[in-house]
Amino acid sequence: LLPQVCAQLCRRPCYCPWVPPRCPRGSPLVLDGCGCCKICARRLGEPCDFLHVCDQSQGLVCDYSSASAGTGGTCNFEDDEEGCEVNGRVYRDGEVFQPSCKIQCHCLDGGFNCIPLCQEDVRLPTPDCPYPRRVEIPGKCCPEWICEAQDQHIPQAARAAPGAASPRLRFPCPEWGTEWSPCSATCGLGFATRVSNQNRYCRLETQRRLCMARPCPALPAAFP
Repeated sequence: LLPQVCAQLCRRPCYCPWVPPRCPRGSPLVLDGCGCCKICARRLGEPCDFLHVCDQSQGLVCDYSSASAGTGGTCNFEDDEEGCEVNGRVYRDGEVFQPSCKIQCHCLDGGFNCIPLCQEDVRLPTPDCPYPRRVEIPGKCCPEWICEAQDQHIPQAARAAPGAASPRLRFPCPEWGTEWSPCSATCGLGFATRVSNQNRYCRLETQRRLCMARPCPALPAAFP
């Protein structure tokens, strides 16, 4: 049967376009079913036939099981495994892959799950690094935190003279702080503490406030 199909569809000599076709991303140039002209390989789920072959590098074959008589098939995995197509590339079921250096994905049951490889942490201002900023580093995939100088955030007109009070900050300060601690005294006046950056310098500091859990009971009268 195959030689008869070849005789009907394949002509010799080959007559191919001078310029090869431009293929979509993830579809390589391959020889057609006659081994004559270069065409774009069909991807997972795309129609196929004797001439328009599937991408064998991805383990795809032309599946005629669900096609009616006289029609073409559909590109599918040879062993009928489910796969994932991401950015024009097909991954096998169970395969782990990285579409970019920042995420890692796992193909499973026709879908895929991804996890980030870069930490999404938040760095708050500290006394040794009052102005943290996250930047892209050339040659590195994940952005990193750097500490900038104070002069880069305070305009020239706002800088204080020596001995003068420091001006208020001119950049957003994300609010952060711990809960107030229990009162230091079980009765009467005491104090509670917390760590917060809600101050004019946006720096972490220990803050205190007066508190009273309950009044202290009256002392018993002294006996003579």
